[in-house]
Amino acid sequence: MAATGSEKRGAKAYYVSTPIYYVNDAPHLGHAYTTVAGDVLTRWHRQRGEKVWYLTGTDEHGQKIMRTAEANGVTPQAWADKLVTEAWKPLWEHLDIANDDFIRTTQKRHTDRVQEFVQDLYDKDEIYKGGYEGPYCVGCEEYKLPGELLDGEGEYAGQKLCPIHKKPVEILSEENYFFKLSEYSEKLLAHYEANPGFIQPESARNEVVNFVRQGLQDLSISRSTFDWGVPVPWDDKHVIYVWVDALLNYATAVGYNENPEKFESTFPADVHLVGKDILRFHAIIWPAMLMAQGLPLPGKIAANGWLMVGGEKMSKSNLTGIKPQDLTSHFGVDAYRWYFLRAIAFGQDGSFSWEDFSARYTSELANDYGNLASRVAAMVGKYFGGELPAATADGDAEKAIHDGLTRSVTEADRKIGEELDFQGGILAVFDFVKQVNGYITEQEPWKVAKDESPEGKARLATILYTAAEALRAVAVLLNPIMPDTSQKLWDSLGAEPSLGALADQQVQHAADWGRLPAGATVTKGAVLFPRLEEKPTA
Repeated sequence: MAATGSEKRGAKAYYVSTPIYYVNDAPHLGHAYTTVAGDVLTRWHRQRGEKVWYLTGTDEHGQKIMRTAEANGVTPQAWADKLVTEAWKPLWEHLDIANDDFIRTTQKRHTDRVQEFVQDLYDKDEIYKGGYEGPYCVGCEEYKLPGELLDGEGEYAGQKLCPIHKKPVEILSEENYFFKLSEYSEKLLAHYEANPGFIQPESARNEVVNFVRQGLQDLSISRSTFDWGVPVPWDDKHVIYVWVDALLNYATAVGYNENPEKFESTFPADVHLVGKDILRFHAIIWPAMLMAQGLPLPGKIAANGWLMVGGEKMSKSNLTGIKPQDLTSHFGVDAYRWYFLRAIAFGQDGSFSWEDFSARYTSELANDYGNLASRVAAMVGKYFGGELPAATADGDAEKAIHDGLTRSVTEADRKIGEELDFQGGILAVFDFVKQVNGYITEQEPWKVAKDESPEGKARLATILYTAAEALRAVAVLLNPIMPDTSQKLWDSLGAEPSLGALADQQVQHAADWGRLPAGATVTKGAVLFPRLEEKPTA
């Protein structure tokens, strides 16, 4: 008997995190993109039979949050509470995100552990006091190097701009505490060399390696010009730099210095999913902090690209922010979850358009997938009274379907489960869907049904069983991506109770042909992907 995923991995959970998101505003498509990717990845590993831990949350300290709260006439804590309660958590629930934890950096379970971590670094002489003056982007919450800045034009003529936010930086001068990041350049480069898959994609890895090779500066880990943050434990005139505070959520959320058993069985993360604009924090500062504490490093830092609209990165500052609900209300939640991972290669920038979404929805979801499910259910109902017949006349055509399914499962499992190539994994499944459609077109069961001989009936039964069993496998494979649709298909195939719950179906077993029992009641349920209405006008 083959070992299950959890047995192969031992007691360690497959731990995936998203960034913790700033609560200066409501979430947009870019935030949802990363979070859905993490949800699909962790659902996939759960369906491998593995122990999984999926973490997301919010970053609630720092100057940016403080200024946003002030502009809205409330305290930073009140602002964070409102956004988390009314925007962030409801959206993740709406998008069917199955996270195991949601951490907020204002929670005591986090702030106490952050102070302990930083105090320990201070006691180890990894932190010293100094002064710093330089250009600071509040949007990034980061000091910038002069060479990174852009020359302003128009209203910003004569000023230096952040290359990400395209807004003027502020020149700050303050007394700070510094982490000896410069001492970790060679150690980091050695780790990158020994673990070429540590930073993905390769373009992101090359960027980080080239940056570190230029030599690292010590990192200012405190701020003294405002007080919205975690106090430095030995000097309460300072608060801990928001990025040091934020990065530590990946440790504090899983029991650092509080729950040794949970920490040991979960930490470090197998995959940190991040936007490419925060790659350096995760691929340089975070591993250096862990090295300084003698803690294990994460398995992989995976940077997704930017979602683009009209050539601009999707963000509130560029006025291209779009609410996910604007799309889910038209296309549905499952189609939304599918579209961005299908249309954009993870790790690369990708453009979104309403027209592209509509075209893919109609062609691939409604016509290829949804229509296949409807046709098969209708024919089982018409020719066999809704009772799935047994396959007794398999031939070369059926063997081709069996082989195609095996290839699809193997490729999808490798691409999604290991390579984080969501697009490639989805395409592998939909290639199989197209193969099954082609099989039905070639076998012409509506013509075979006219042959009332025993051989004709056996052939018709085999064709329809083959198509239904193929759909059973597709429901399993697409369950991490489109859970609601998969459950509807599963129910229509009469898979319960003989097969058990869909959530218990392991992706590797999807290729085990013949799991759908003959005699199951097949029903033609609601259309999986209804015809789209007219695009709503603004």
